[in-house]
Amino acid sequence: MNLQFVKGNSLFAKTNKIIKQYNYLTEDIDTDVIIIGGGVTGSILGYYFSKNNIDSVILEKNIIGYGSTSITTALLQYELDSTVRDLEQYTTKENIIQSYKLGMKALDEIEEFIRTYDNKCNYKKRDTLLYTAKSSDIGQIKEEYNIRKENGFDVEFIDEKNNPFSFDLKAGVYAKNAGAEIDPYRYTHQLLDIATKNGLKVYENTEAIKVLYNNDSVEVVTKYDFKVKGKIIIVATGYHTELFSNRSFGVTTTAFNVATKPLSSFDGYYNKVLIRDNKEPYNYLRTTMDNRIIIGGEDINFIPDINNYNEVDKKYSILEQRLKTMFPNIKDIEIEYKYCGAFTSTQDNLGFIGKDPANDKLWFNLGYGANGILFAILGGIMLSKLYLGEFNDNLKLFKVDRFDN
Repeated sequence: MNLQFVKGNSLFAKTNKIIKQYNYLTEDIDTDVIIIGGGVTGSILGYYFSKNNIDSVILEKNIIGYGSTSITTALLQYELDSTVRDLEQYTTKENIIQSYKLGMKALDEIEEFIRTYDNKCNYKKRDTLLYTAKSSDIGQIKEEYNIRKENGFDVEFIDEKNNPFSFDLKAGVYAKNAGAEIDPYRYTHQLLDIATKNGLKVYENTEAIKVLYNNDSVEVVTKYDFKVKGKIIIVATGYHTELFSNRSFGVTTTAFNVATKPLSSFDGYYNKVLIRDNKEPYNYLRTTMDNRIIIGGEDINFIPDINNYNEVDKKYSILEQRLKTMFPNIKDIEIEYKYCGAFTSTQDNLGFIGKDPANDKLWFNLGYGANGILFAILGGIMLSKLYLGEFNDNLKLFKVDRFDN
């Protein structure tokens, strides 16, 4: 059954023309690495594998850069969805701090990418804010601030006395140069433009329908019965993993986003920082290069076919009113784009990167949680090196079977 996981008019899909169309597969081919998924995650993999001169192919069942990539907010920050203290029931404080540092490394990778290949994806480095509007949560936010400060992160503590924002803030962790915003659709195509020049092959409208594991190879059969033979397969399909594994990777929800028309001012929106509150579910905000604000959140239990959900407009209205309440001095807030889609998270807020524990030919790069793009970058770096025989100890943080009992 062809269910609809994504709904609405995505800002990044609607404001960008199709940059490039790729052929669909019309013959049997051989390669070393078969990457399933042509969104931002698969494109990141393709970039790093081609950078390391590894013969690779991307198979995308629809159009490159659409689907989940088109609805991601692309709000990039080193911190996770929850605070250190909240996550300690699932992992160690040391692991969480290390994941923060790895997030900074991934941000640096994007910075280096932009310096090397130019900014064709509306990239902008940003500060970030984690805050609470509840007096009862001041201690929680102050503790998160102290932990980050003690571990060398450039942070400031904000309270009601020095609040530079127009919205109610009881306590906040303001992190310097701790995030970035990007156009995920343009980023995907910029990665592929570079990678294909390095030898990567990309096929869209080419759905994988069967995977055959042989003694010395893996073979993917596509919808029109053409075959791709390789040494390993890497799954970069987000929450579409059922063809490759019956493992339950995380908890999936449906998240909602709205984006404004271009605004004449950002009065009360200090420094255009990336903003996240500590509500459950939390809200998140970012700006764009053409002077819009995106606000997201209002997550609900996952709906496999969003067309069957009758309260979509109510969720959009809640986000719009929240935005207007937060920034009353911005008089021309008008929503232009409304869209929603699936979002998957894990207990420790980390994705899954590495080999399937029962199958050496089956690898995963699943960037779950709010840091999906940054995890995908880490996966691209570590998995391309792993293929060449170099194991990175940080892969243990993202082990596919880390929650198995």
